[in-house]
Amino acid sequence: MIKINLLPAKRPRIRSAGGDREATRPLVIGIGGLLAAAVLIGVFVDHPKRSRLSELDEANDQLKREIAQKNKQLEGYAQLKKEAEEADAQYNSIRRLLGAKVVPAHVLHELGEILAQGKNPTMTEEMARRVGNGPDSDPNKRFAADWDASHVWLSGFTDDNGDFKLEGGAESESDVTQLAKRLAASVFFADVTPAGGERVADQGTNANYYKFTITGKVAY
Repeated sequence: MIKINLLPAKRPRIRSAGGDREATRPLVIGIGGLLAAAVLIGVFVDHPKRSRLSELDEANDQLKREIAQKNKQLEGYAQLKKEAEEADAQYNSIRRLLGAKVVPAHVLHELGEILAQGKNPTMTEEMARRVGNGPDSDPNKRFAADWDASHVWLSGFTDDNGDFKLEGGAESESDVTQLAKRLAASVFFADVTPAGGERVADQGTNANYYKFTITGKVAY
């Protein structure tokens, strides 16, 4: 037997398009807000920071270039300063000698050469061989080529008819030995002899130094 259902069937509710739009509107607004916030952050926060970082990088590069340029300009400054200090020390020693007695110019010049860093006394060819390292060298005449002459300072030079007496101070007794060897090797001096010395304290600074006297003859 065929049964027929005469009761009305429930129809599914159809949501209108307007209803869908109402449901998705908050989502769209939220996404739009996020996008707007991202744009604002990019414009007002990220972009200025990137611009500032770029400016700092550029300034840093400029500073590096300036430092490199200054370093290039200062090349050799340390050596020039050292030479100037050595020249001042040499000048002060010679000035003290001039204050003690009038000394011939060539003797003063020779003393200045002996007290200059890296300089050698004026020597004959034979003496140059004796102070050298060759087969004709004499260990008793040889002096150290790297001796620092700034370790010695002069306080007086007297000449009595060709007999001289040189007085001064040094950091150590070995510095006096190096000075005496250079004087002995010079063509301007003869019979050079360290005449004694003692370690004393400076009255101003209380620093200890070696006070010495060297005697000999001047070859005028």
